[in-house]
Amino acid sequence: MSMNTFGKLFTVTTWGESHGPAVGCVVDGVPAGVPLREDDIQPALDRRRPGRNSAVSPRNEADAVRILSGVYEGTTTGHPICLAVENANQRSKDYSDLARLFRPGHADYTYTVKYGIRDPRGGGRSSARETVGRVAAGAVARRVLGAFPETGDVAVRAGVVALGPVAADPAVWNEQAIDTNPLFCPDPDAVPAMVRELDRARENGDSLGGIVRVQATGVPAGLGEPVYDRLDGRLGGMFMGLNAVKGVEIGDGFAAAGQTGSVHNDAMRSRDGAPDFLTNHAGGVLGGISTGSPLVVRLAFKPTPSIAGQQRTVNADFADATVAVGGRHDPAVCIRAVPVVEGMMWCILADFFLLDRARRRG
Repeated sequence: MSMNTFGKLFTVTTWGESHGPAVGCVVDGVPAGVPLREDDIQPALDRRRPGRNSAVSPRNEADAVRILSGVYEGTTTGHPICLAVENANQRSKDYSDLARLFRPGHADYTYTVKYGIRDPRGGGRSSARETVGRVAAGAVARRVLGAFPETGDVAVRAGVVALGPVAADPAVWNEQAIDTNPLFCPDPDAVPAMVRELDRARENGDSLGGIVRVQATGVPAGLGEPVYDRLDGRLGGMFMGLNAVKGVEIGDGFAAAGQTGSVHNDAMRSRDGAPDFLTNHAGGVLGGISTGSPLVVRLAFKPTPSIAGQQRTVNADFADATVAVGGRHDPAVCIRAVPVVEGMMWCILADFFLLDRARRRG
């Protein structure tokens, strides 16, 4: 059994390998009649694609998306939507010397143990190249939510709030600044120091980890279930399923463990006949169900495991060896993860909204 699909009603199946002919996804559960064209998907892929600037991998891919099914004359038909993106700039020869070496920090060893076979070209299915499908699916989910009055005002933005030892000011969340710098950072004043750390790591043949914050506003209250399909449970599980993510916090996250109830509880007041939360320590979720406050999630990304410096490892015969990984790699995975995180948030919200809509209509 191969687990390549996520979602319950709005489902996404990703396919393809890092150095195969193409990557993409199949999105099912999209209602008929939703306006959708390739131009609705391409901007999200453009933000994710490599080769955009010196802060990301120099692999130069156009990442031009093609809609192969499920859309007729710019409108969804209610049938599965297949999206494909060609891999045009692979350099598989960069990995020929690594075929019998297990790269530290990669899934080489675990894939070999599980499947008994290994694709040494890039990372195969564990490569961040797989996330092309998630970003494309997220663009579809955004169109789905935009088609309904209850969710037409939903907005999702993510940004890098820490890169290596440099952290952005937590009080600064300038959404307009995110797309004006190469790091997708919402705090413009933190960018120069982040760039210096990134350059230093690259010069030393090393890489950096970082933290991405994502916020969804306009989310209606009532999405999610109280026990086995909690909204926060799905957020945690799906975001932990992203490449290189090693930790997820919702709302105050681990900081909540050091707070008192009088501090952490989000007090309410009445406004226009509905509760208005005065704070958002819970991150927009209580009892597994959305409150209507912004959903706030922080994701910790490990450093890119492919580094030029020499590392100790073992080979396919489990003999000691050393390895230095060449090729073209991101000096910090978290940067290009920003549009991926946004795409996943869109997909999760679309699925929960369609499930809630079906329950209410049923």
